[in-house]
Amino acid sequence: MPNIIVNSLGDLSNAAELFCKSIGKDRIFAFYGNMGAGKTTFIKEICSNLGVVQDVTSPSFSIVNEYICKKYPVIFHFDFYRIEKTSEIYDIGFEEYLIQNALIFIEWPEKLGELLPIDSVSVKILQSENLTRNIIW
Repeated sequence: MPNIIVNSLGDLSNAAELFCKSIGKDRIFAFYGNMGAGKTTFIKEICSNLGVVQDVTSPSFSIVNEYICKKYPVIFHFDFYRIEKTSEIYDIGFEEYLIQNALIFIEWPEKLGELLPIDSVSVKILQSENLTRNIIW
């Protein structure tokens, strides 16, 4: 289980590169962390490392963003922070996204409950008092 310390934004590129090298056959990644821990920022850096050329933004209002990628057919980036009921997850067709040949990044996966695929990889971003981040997956 990799564990990377990120002391500054300058360290994020190396962390994303190590993350991308470890993806292997995994497709679904669940990003855990408090508000402001850096989930979206880390996902942006991962997408950059994977060759996404469009702007990577938080899908907090759209719930899902789709990115074209050089290394994968497509990347789906979900943010379930605003989800209040499981029915909302069904309403966006979440299950349809899961069956596609795509890389999937999920912010606030705890909102999914039992809908979180069992084969998803947990990525934890822990923020310390001195503002360093510990990224574990």
